[in-house]
Amino acid sequence: MSIFRKIYEDLQHVCYIWRREMKQVVKDEGMLIFFILVPIAYPLLYSWIYNNETIHEVPVCVIDMSHTALSREFVRKCDASADVRVAYYAQDLDEGISLVSRQLVKGIYFIPSDFESNILRMKQGTVSVYCDMSLMLTYKAIFQTAQLVSLNMGKNIQARLGGHYTSREEAIATQPLDYADVPIFNPQGGYGSFVLPAVLILILQQTLVLGIGLSAGTAREESPHKMLVPVGDKRYESSFAIVLGKAMCYFMIYAVMGAWLTAGVPRLFHFPQLATWQSLLTIMVPYVLACIFFGIVVSCLVKYRENVMLLMVFISVPLLFLTGISWPQSNMPGWLQGIAWLFPSTFGARAYVRMNSMGATLADVFTEYRVLWIQAGVYFLLAVAVYRYHIVRSRRFVKERLQFLKHNREARQDAVKTTD
Repeated sequence: MSIFRKIYEDLQHVCYIWRREMKQVVKDEGMLIFFILVPIAYPLLYSWIYNNETIHEVPVCVIDMSHTALSREFVRKCDASADVRVAYYAQDLDEGISLVSRQLVKGIYFIPSDFESNILRMKQGTVSVYCDMSLMLTYKAIFQTAQLVSLNMGKNIQARLGGHYTSREEAIATQPLDYADVPIFNPQGGYGSFVLPAVLILILQQTLVLGIGLSAGTAREESPHKMLVPVGDKRYESSFAIVLGKAMCYFMIYAVMGAWLTAGVPRLFHFPQLATWQSLLTIMVPYVLACIFFGIVVSCLVKYRENVMLLMVFISVPLLFLTGISWPQSNMPGWLQGIAWLFPSTFGARAYVRMNSMGATLADVFTEYRVLWIQAGVYFLLAVAVYRYHIVRSRRFVKERLQFLKHNREARQDAVKTTD
């Protein structure tokens, strides 16, 4: 009966810690912001900003030194494209550079004076493209538009000068090898569908760690002795009960927030969704658990509420790069890839993007799935060990405090006897 009684008491302690942690989440404005408001509003803001996917009507400046029919045709076709808008005409390159420096335009099309004459002499005509490289999306729009227009005009010129008798001969001569441009995994070729899925997974981890860190910082600040574990409270004598009680609270909250981030936001903004809810659930359970236990371990290092915000916000951008989504994993140094193994977001983002955006099965991401469970287990044991250390510190503090009080009481009694 003693074993069952012990289990029953431990379950009572787990439920008490869960209830107390849930009350703290509701009462603490900072935790409410990171657990509820940020996971709901932040993805909406990000997705709304990138909802257009690609940049259209990028303003450019044209410097036409040729003033011929071919140069005007080139300018007209560029202006008719979806990505570029001819906003200014300049007299020379210095004026065009001035327009770029004032950010009135994002690029320059410079057509030399010998543009048409070189083509009529069977020489190669050139158009110089100058782009503002501070934003790669505008550079891509300006350069690719000029490239596609020049290729289209080149085919038409080649067809006119080729002396062919049928349209079939012209097609074979101008484009002997036909191709179809089909972007896989990102049909619109947009920035949002490319990077937002990884950002959603990272938001889940960062907000969870920030909220748990705030909870630990509050516990230290409210404790008269700056202890992470309440001094003398028997319900906090089991490190397993503490970790399980806290994990229950956070898992209940992020079961809802995780569903919103991984299924609600992509559906709302029409991001690619190829994975079934069963597959997403299979991946998200170990990922959320790994993030929870990772957050509990990190929170044990937090002495003040502000510390965790400085730490996690600082590493948010590096963690996005370490996922291998915005920068190829193969181009990272080995030591950086080793650091990436420490964070659940690395494997969570890779598994989520491959399943939801690329249509991978669980077998295709089994490595990430297995590593997430390993991380959940390792960080759980670390969390238990760290809280065990704090429990021992709390007991030692109570023992030393009692000895100090006993020594003071004996000293006062001796002083009274001496006076008598």
